[in-house]
Amino acid sequence: MKADFVRPVSNARMKTLLVTLLTLLVANITTAQEPAFEVATVKVPAPVPLGTSISINLGTFRNGSLTLTNVTLAECLQFAYGIVAREQIIGPDWITSREIRFDIVGKAAPDTDQEGARRMLQTLLLDRLRLVVHREQRPLSFLALVPVKGGPKLVVATPTSGAAPANTQVRGRIVGTQMPMPVLAALLSRFERQLVVDRTGLTGLYQLKLEWMPEDRAVGRDVPEGPSLFAALEEQLGLRLDSRREALEVLVVDRAEKAPTDN
Repeated sequence: MKADFVRPVSNARMKTLLVTLLTLLVANITTAQEPAFEVATVKVPAPVPLGTSISINLGTFRNGSLTLTNVTLAECLQFAYGIVAREQIIGPDWITSREIRFDIVGKAAPDTDQEGARRMLQTLLLDRLRLVVHREQRPLSFLALVPVKGGPKLVVATPTSGAAPANTQVRGRIVGTQMPMPVLAALLSRFERQLVVDRTGLTGLYQLKLEWMPEDRAVGRDVPEGPSLFAALEEQLGLRLDSRREALEVLVVDRAEKAPTDN
């Protein structure tokens, strides 16, 4: 009878196998511990004819329900990681292409806050798109929000117990009853389409009203003339925007799939 022969496994190969198994085990445990939606779908919407307009929802979160519609992966990441500007996301060109879009719906407990929803979206992208990211410092050009030489013209807010902050944000007008400076910088980034970073050193909540004339206002409309955003910031809030280039934290996409796994 011929005896079976089993080739011995070398110590080096055994060590490699053990490390691989341990890594997979830790990854599974980590994923299981991350917050996740109770029910969620990630779908690729049907292609649309060239030149056809589409409705885009960059992130609506109410009563534990999150919805993003016709968004690029970069836009998903902006919501998931609370990133202000597209320039802070580094990755392959396709993550910003409108040809590769996603519709995402996630449902969690009604008392889930927005920060919890962001972390759940991170878990969802990791699971369905096999997303792998890391953070690093890279030099970027940006506008720094700083006080003018005479100091800011801001009124410190007096929070009312149980009252939620009342904010209005439309192009040409920002009003807030309890607004921190990082939020103002984020809104300015959105309206100026440039990265604005809070460098005021102000850590409180403020009542403020900022009104300016958008440069791209519709021609022919009966809109009263007004100051530019830069002039309005100085005149109304005692703040200004300085052009700078420094190392800032960015999110780097190491890996992601264009097609989600089964929902």
